[in-house]
Amino acid sequence: MTDAPPSALFRRKPVDAAGAEGAEGGTLRRTLGPWQLVALGIGATIGAGLFSLTGIAASENAGPAVMLSFVLAAIACGFAGLCYSEMAGMIPLAGSAYTYSYITLGELVAWVIGWDLVLEYAVGSATVAVSWSRYVASVLHQMGITLPPRLAASPFETVTLADGTHAAGIANLPSVFIVCIVSALLIRGITESARVNAVIVAIKLAVIAAVIIFGLPYIHTSNYTPFIPPNEGTFGHFGVSGVMRAAGTIFFAYVGFDAVSTAAQEARNPARDMPIGILGSLALCTLAYVGFSFVLTGLVNFRAMLGDAAPVATAIDVTPFPWLQGAVKLGIICGFTSVLLVLLLGQSRVFFSMSRDGLLPPVFSRIHPRFQTPWLTNLFFMVLTSVLCAFLPIAELGHMTSIGTLLAFMLVCAGTIVLRRTAPDAPRRFRVPGGPVIPVLGIVSCLVMMVSLDALTWLRLVVWLAIGGVVYAAYGRRRSVLRRTAQ
Repeated sequence: MTDAPPSALFRRKPVDAAGAEGAEGGTLRRTLGPWQLVALGIGATIGAGLFSLTGIAASENAGPAVMLSFVLAAIACGFAGLCYSEMAGMIPLAGSAYTYSYITLGELVAWVIGWDLVLEYAVGSATVAVSWSRYVASVLHQMGITLPPRLAASPFETVTLADGTHAAGIANLPSVFIVCIVSALLIRGITESARVNAVIVAIKLAVIAAVIIFGLPYIHTSNYTPFIPPNEGTFGHFGVSGVMRAAGTIFFAYVGFDAVSTAAQEARNPARDMPIGILGSLALCTLAYVGFSFVLTGLVNFRAMLGDAAPVATAIDVTPFPWLQGAVKLGIICGFTSVLLVLLLGQSRVFFSMSRDGLLPPVFSRIHPRFQTPWLTNLFFMVLTSVLCAFLPIAELGHMTSIGTLLAFMLVCAGTIVLRRTAPDAPRRFRVPGGPVIPVLGIVSCLVMMVSLDALTWLRLVVWLAIGGVVYAAYGRRRSVLRRTAQ
């Protein structure tokens, strides 16, 4: 058997074949409706960061105008969201940006983005699990229950023991616990997972609504003046540049809709439901972010939030409702849990798609005969994520999720333009308006965000993609389904 010619690296999966594969369902169970998809998007988008990121962006960059920053970030994400909606409706397959790139830009680009998404979801899941562990340990401590410190920290962390001495951690077992619980739920079935996620999202939105409703009467309108504080002489510190810098900072608060598209093969009517899920979750999250930031900056002057580790707690102290503190803690725990669920769902579906295309071993696309889920892939990522969150200092790798998401967004926007030329007559239940204008704006906005990231983040991405190149050359390139069928 001879090596494939270089042109095979850019061989594309036909749109009609992809559509037929999606119509079959690919042995994954099609049970998700539009509102379940919206809930998945909200579950991945609104995390605990809402309760801290808002105060940071207001105090350091935008002041009360942070609500404008949320709108600007939503518009930037909206460009990519519109492109995702068109692609998800046309290509009802699992895999998100990986699958779309395979059809529009070719196998090599698809491998790059698929390998990139694997790291994005894995590191993101581990980071969320560690955060969940630390916050739950803190809440339990306030209730008089203290976990052994060395069993709630990685070996690279130093903890204080009960006798006041210091020691290195052993393993972060609470984070492993939540990863295993969520993975077991995902193996059990997408319907059960979606139901649990819907309950968690309902609690999370109820907490946000409670803060807004009960906080409104105690707003001091003087806190909104000046609405856009004058620039302090440094780019990004208030003024118009501060509003823009804050928009860049909170841009990543909206990226959860990428995970919605990984569930396209489990949507009942993907051509109709996927655009609703993607754009609906983006719109509802924007309303929640803007409303929350409006109340927060009205309750407390933005300058008082500078250096405040718990700005929401400070704001709630202005109201006569101490029970809101407990509600916010519940909202944060729910936020971590729902984000972890959707991230673990997304990474398993990307691996499932890459395996079905022959780029990864077939074990990753085996479906459980009863639950109809890629259970071996779920188990693989349960073990991988557990190792990461138990033993590694995940905080150092957190920025990888940002650059990975932006790269995926940019390629989906580019793929929308390509598919308009290569498959102009393919049925599109949803079409991005304005021709190539919105996809181009999406590419530009994502590229600007990527360029603003630090050199170390870029280096990590390059190293990871180099490792992926070796794996592709050694396995995927030779075993690709498209390569075998072309011979």
